[in-house]
Amino acid sequence: MNAIDLNDIELAAFQRDGFLIRKGMTDESVCNDLQAIAQRHVAQQLAPIEYEVDVQYPGSPAGLNAEGADTSRRLLQAYSRHETFREWASSRAVRSVLAQLLGSDSIMLSQCHHNCIMTKRAGYSSATLWHQDNRYWSFDEENLISVWLALGDEVPANGCLKVIPGSHVEDYAPGRFDASLFFRTDLDENKALIARSINVSLDKGDVLFFHSRLIHAAGRNQMDKTKYSLVYTYHQYTNHPIRGTRSARYPSVELSIG
Repeated sequence: MNAIDLNDIELAAFQRDGFLIRKGMTDESVCNDLQAIAQRHVAQQLAPIEYEVDVQYPGSPAGLNAEGADTSRRLLQAYSRHETFREWASSRAVRSVLAQLLGSDSIMLSQCHHNCIMTKRAGYSSATLWHQDNRYWSFDEENLISVWLALGDEVPANGCLKVIPGSHVEDYAPGRFDASLFFRTDLDENKALIARSINVSLDKGDVLFFHSRLIHAAGRNQMDKTKYSLVYTYHQYTNHPIRGTRSARYPSVELSIG
C-alpha cells in the first residue's frame, strides 16, 4: 500500500471526533489472505488466544463447561503470528497516516495492547461495554491510536464498533466508571453522552483510526457468519510505557517513516 496524504478536513475531523475512517484502504485480496490465516489459526486453536468465557462480558458462555466455551474472542499477538500480519501493520499507508495523526515520523507498535485479530463468532460472542482504552493502559501520555481493519463488512447486526464522537477530549471523574473501569450507564451525565453515540459501519477493507481516549463499545454478533477484524495500537517513540505495568510487558516495535 502506498503512502497516504491526509487533507486538512480529515486531520481536523480526527482532532474533533477522535476517529477517522479511510474507505477502501486495503485491497479485497489482502483482506481475504489475512482472514484465511486467521481462520486457520482459529481452527488450530493456535495460542495465545483469549476466549469469550475468559472475559465474562454480556453474552459470554457462563463457564468452562457451558456450550460455546471454546469460542475464541481474540487471536492475541498478531504481529508475531504471521509475516502477512506484520506487513500490513508496518505498511507505508498505515505508517503515513499515523505519522500525520500523531505528529511524529517515529511510530511505535505496541505488542501489549490490541495487537490481535478479533474473532466475533455468531451465537457466542459477547458485547463490549462502554470504555476508554486508556483506562487499562499505562503510558507517559494518554495519546495512542488504534488501527482497525475490517476483514469483512461490519454493521450493527454483527457487532460493529460504536463510538461517542468528541469523547476523547473530555476529562471524566473516576466515579463515572465502575469497578471494572467501564463507563457507567446509570448516571444521567453519562446517559446524555451515550445518546450522542454512533455506529461505525465499515465495508471490507475500510480502516478505522481511533484515539485511545475515545469512549467506545461493541454489540454482539447476531448474524450467521464470524466477523474478523485486525487491530493494532501505536504510539510516538517519545511516549513510553510505564515500567512494571502490563503496557511494558513486551517491547514496542519501531516503525520509522523515513
